[in-house]
Amino acid sequence: MSVARLDPDLLQAFVAVADLRSFTRAAAQLNRTQSAVSMQVRRLEDRLGAELLVRSTVNVELSAPGEALIGYARQILAISSEAVARLTEHRLEGQVRLGVMDDYGTLVIPPLLAGFAAIYPRIQVEMQTGLTSTMTERLGDAFDLVIAMHPEGQGGGTFLRQEQAVWAVGVTRSALSHQPLPVALYPQGCLFRQWATAELDRAGLRWRLAFVSHSLGAVEAVAAQGLAVTVVKAGTCPPTLRMLKPDDGLPPLPKADIRLHCTPSPPQAATLLAAHFVAALARAP
Repeated sequence: MSVARLDPDLLQAFVAVADLRSFTRAAAQLNRTQSAVSMQVRRLEDRLGAELLVRSTVNVELSAPGEALIGYARQILAISSEAVARLTEHRLEGQVRLGVMDDYGTLVIPPLLAGFAAIYPRIQVEMQTGLTSTMTERLGDAFDLVIAMHPEGQGGGTFLRQEQAVWAVGVTRSALSHQPLPVALYPQGCLFRQWATAELDRAGLRWRLAFVSHSLGAVEAVAAQGLAVTVVKAGTCPPTLRMLKPDDGLPPLPKADIRLHCTPSPPQAATLLAAHFVAALARAP
């Protein structure tokens, strides 16, 4: 019995349509005609004997087989790019302007950049951390890549992973007993601030905004001293804070999608770094 082979060109067309939810936009991104992209996706479906995309007059969605394939497709494309790049790594030069949230810029991204630098030592990465809500609007002008946080199932770009928003207080000092509840958050535009204030109001709890800062470290330090409650990602909660449980009395918070956004027609260095992030985070627990 013959085994279907996954042609990278066909996978690239499939991933582009899946990410952009449109054959037209995928064709523009890949610099191909819409009919060519449609034909490549159809060839992949025929080869696998499964419908990968559910097409409608409005948009395109992944089918159940498409959902099962998309992760493998991303990893195959990333590994393929990495394999080719390793053969020419010493000749590759360039610069990538990266925007990312504070906690990811401190905890998650540095080890990935170390791995990337070992493969591409001549590519320089300039990283800026902070609120990413406006960074995506500056793609092309100020950034080549932006790793941003969005409500679950929204935001476009390439999905990297999901994070649970949680309330947190100091390990040894807690502000939970204070009334009204003091809260330490980030400036307007932060998704966690929007969620926190909305959920507190919906629960009918009395609260006050005790501390606001662009600095994640400052917000977490205030919470660690027992001066306020704050909101963090469960995956990046520092040891100085304790994540609250449902029986602590605060309302549950939503999940967030972490997504990678890339400028149109990115430089080769940015494309390589984007593939490195996708492959690394797809393998991460």
